[in-house]
This record gives sequence, structure tokens and C-alpha cells, in this order.
Amino acid sequence: MGRHRAPKVQTLSSCGLWLLCLACLVLGSAEGSQSQQSPPSSSGGAAVFIGYATNGSFVFPDIATSPGPLSTAGKFKLFVNQSISPPYIVVAASGAALDQARDVPKGYGQGWGAYGGRFGASMARASSSSFFGSFLFPSWFHQDPRFFPQSKPSFWGSLKYSTERIIITRNESGKDGFNTSGLLGPLAAEGIANVYLPSSEQTAGKTVSRFAIDLAWRVGGNMFKNYWPTFFRNMGLNRLKVIPDPSEPHGQNPK
Repeated sequence: MGRHRAPKVQTLSSCGLWLLCLACLVLGSAEGSQSQQSPPSSSGGAAVFIGYATNGSFVFPDIATSPGPLSTAGKFKLFVNQSISPPYIVVAASGAALDQARDVPKGYGQGWGAYGGRFGASMARASSSSFFGSFLFPSWFHQDPRFFPQSKPSFWGSLKYSTERIIITRNESGKDGFNTSGLLGPLAAEGIANVYLPSSEQTAGKTVSRFAIDLAWRVGGNMFKNYWPTFFRNMGLNRLKVIPDPSEPHGQNPK
């Protein structure tokens, strides 16, 4: 078992070093261009009832806390915060336990070592997806990877909005556009995962299946993030809210 795992550990280390070098390259190249970018207009093409939270969230660090734009360094910080956020760890741990019980992929086997392999692979996939989808591609395509929650979400409205944000995102000018970075990010992560996953998972069909599952998880995650400020406000846990609030006379309600 040790001989089989050693190459995968070395491969993960090599991938991590390459990603770190790529991150440094992007941060360095974007440093000069950030000062030339102007803030977005408040009359941008945002959807109705959309705003940003007044406080940051450790659980969902990609919930927007300002109208933007987000700098390249801010996108890198977002990637780091997402990689260690509770949802990533909980989903990876529970997913690994479920796969362990089902004995899939069978290449891992059983036992604590097998569970560690499944958990590590799940965390690596999530982190690389965040690297590409929240930092690298948004920096290249000048898109905003954050989630802008609705002020007063309804269930069906929230489901529709959460699904739409999979294929639509804001660019750095504050207008909506095709979510190139949000779709290429998880796809690139699943492609790289074929390097360290068991050979039974290294097929085009398995890669597309994992990509589709990732997008489904993102819709569910967007639902939680859309209700997160409302939940805290209704529970009285803190004074977190979404602004601008269309119910206020002075609030903005872009159409």
C-alpha cells in the first residue's frame, strides 16, 4: 500500500507547488493593473433585491460584504478562506464517510487509511476548485466570484436565483455576465483530480459526473448563502443584514 500511495503523495505535492507558482505569477501581473480599475457604478445591471452583507462570514467567506470590485489579492484571500471554511471540511468528511460505507471508489479499500485518502482527495478537489473558480479564472476574466444575497428571499425565488448564479456572475464593472470562471473552475479541478484519484475514476464519464455533482452542490450552497444574513437577522444573533434594503425609503432597488 505504501508503494502505491507514495507516487500520489508526490503528485499532490507537485500540483500544489505548480498552483502556488501560478498564484504568485497572477498576483504579480495583476498588481499594476488593479490601480487602473475604477469602482463599479451603483446603477449596474444587478438583479432586483440584490445587495451585500454588512459583516463577513467565516462559514461562507464568499458572501459579498461590499459592492466591489474585489482585487486580485482579495480573490486570493477568498480562495484561502474558502479552503479552510467549515462547509468544505464538513462536506469532505461526511462525503468520505458515505463513500467509505459504500466502498467507492474501490481503489481506496477500507480502514482509516482509506478514509484518510477519500477525505484528502475530497479536500484537494474542493480547494483546487476554489483556486481556479475564486482566484485564478476570476482574475484572468475580471469577474467577481462572490455571492450577493437577496434582501428578502422566498423559497422558489431563492432556488431560481441560486441556480441562475451558477451560470451568471458579476464582472468587475458590476454588470452581470456569463459565469466563465465559475464553470471552468470546478471543471479544471475535476480534470486535475484524475491525476490522484483511483484509475477507475480517471475516465471522461466519471469526470463529467463529478463536475455535474459539483454544480448541484453549488446550487444548494447558494441557497444557504442566500438565507444566511436573513437567518442571523431573524434569530437576533447579530445585526447582520443585506443592504440596500428595498423596504427602506432610502434604499436602492435597481431594476
